[in-house]
Amino acid sequence: MGVVDAASDCELVSASVGEHAEYVGTITLERPDKRNALNAQLRRELKDVLDAVEADDDVRVVVLTGSEDSSAFVAGADVSELRERNAVEQRDASKRPRVYECVDDLERPVIARINGHCLGGGNELALGCDVRIASAGAKLGQPEINLGIMPGGGATQRLPRLVGEGQAMRLILSGELIDAEEALEIGLVDEVCEREELDERVYELAGSMAAKSPLALELAKEAVKAGSRMDLEQGIEYEAELFALLFSSADKDEGIDAFFEDRDPEWTGE
Repeated sequence: MGVVDAASDCELVSASVGEHAEYVGTITLERPDKRNALNAQLRRELKDVLDAVEADDDVRVVVLTGSEDSSAFVAGADVSELRERNAVEQRDASKRPRVYECVDDLERPVIARINGHCLGGGNELALGCDVRIASAGAKLGQPEINLGIMPGGGATQRLPRLVGEGQAMRLILSGELIDAEEALEIGLVDEVCEREELDERVYELAGSMAAKSPLALELAKEAVKAGSRMDLEQGIEYEAELFALLFSSADKDEGIDAFFEDRDPEWTGE
């Protein structure tokens, strides 16, 4: 089942492929009345659509975003669900893989198109993405501490690796929100665009990635991700193994032949 077919069965998630750029799939969260707050249904539907990405050869890069009607990427977890859970129920709800791991573990590159508030579980969802591009009006943060709880979707681990321990402590322990420009300064997002320029930049980058060999994209992403989970020597050794693996691919021969023949390569992902 392809991404579009998987999303057709969903109420809170929609998807398109190739609408903005070839081989680029867009997954849109659509719960505008709650600003895309992550309830059980939205999490379940998002996981189903993400699972379909790996089997869809028409998708080489994913853009994850919130609907325009929501004015948010994801405004956080659904607090009403959290209020009713006890520790045993929450431990069961936290069983992996959750949506955060599903995004982080996806073989395809994932770009977070942060079109509005990106808070709590929403910020954790963005942290699982590979690149984050935010609208100038977006607000980001981890406000869980204001509810007497703490981040539980990976922020205490992914955020320090991205912005440093001090900045992560500041955001997590104070619960304060920062604007997109400050998020760019500390490295929480990679680019900030005016709202009217957001789509152009997101899909320019996504299209540029999607024009590359699918196999090379997958292994390059895997190597970079491994770098934060290994020491330097292990990471360099792992990179070398993945680099050598690509030399058994048809795409490697096609890419080099196209270079010498001064033409665009025709990738097969093999």
